[in-house]
Amino acid sequence: MTTSTGTDWAAWQNSWDRQQEWYMPDREDRFRIMLDMVEALVGTAPRVLDLACGTGSITARLLARFPEATSTGVDLDPALLAIARGTFEGDDRVSFVTADLKDPDWATGLPYESYDAVLTATALHWLHSEPLADLYGRIAELVRAGGVFMNADHMIDDSTPRINAAERAQRHARMDQAKRDGALDWAEWWQVAAKDPVLAEPTARRFEIYGEHADGDMPSADWHARTLRERGFAEARPVWCSPSDSLVLALK
Repeated sequence: MTTSTGTDWAAWQNSWDRQQEWYMPDREDRFRIMLDMVEALVGTAPRVLDLACGTGSITARLLARFPEATSTGVDLDPALLAIARGTFEGDDRVSFVTADLKDPDWATGLPYESYDAVLTATALHWLHSEPLADLYGRIAELVRAGGVFMNADHMIDDSTPRINAAERAQRHARMDQAKRDGALDWAEWWQVAAKDPVLAEPTARRFEIYGEHADGDMPSADWHARTLRERGFAEARPVWCSPSDSLVLALK
């Protein structure tokens, strides 16, 4: 979508998708299973909280599959939020809230008190385990009875070090080949964003907020499921996994 800024937001969305797929070639698989589970548990017209929404990747796929859904995107990153807001400008099914998930009161700015589904992907590894557990408790308060929370992310099982090492070596060999074929990595993508007239200023602000990258934890899928149950969900388990990542679903 091109807006009054003259910025091609669809091109930025596509660029973000390609950069993310360099790290996660099975990225669309996790989104598909995530939306399968949304449909199975809360139907085809859900009220969704897109948590740490970034450019709105989940929201875009949600609305393409479920046109009657609504989405609230929450993030702190001013550059990614600029892309998200530009992409969905004029779509009254979508709203965005700037909030820091490390702030205990982050949810006070949301337009609704409860949601059918809270969805997030490749984002919460920015948090250490203790604040993540606290966040899970707050999410449990936002999900209605019978509603769901799903988190797709890199989740490491430390009990399988040889498997982990082999998987990582193969994944990085493939990433190196893709890089030789022209793929942009995380740092290079942000270098391009910093040169864009519209995104340069919000990109500078995002690096003031976050620094270069995450310093959080990547606990196992079992840890996520157990912690979600401890913090207020009735059931929780992985519903999809790749050799490196998992999608954990929790049911209120």
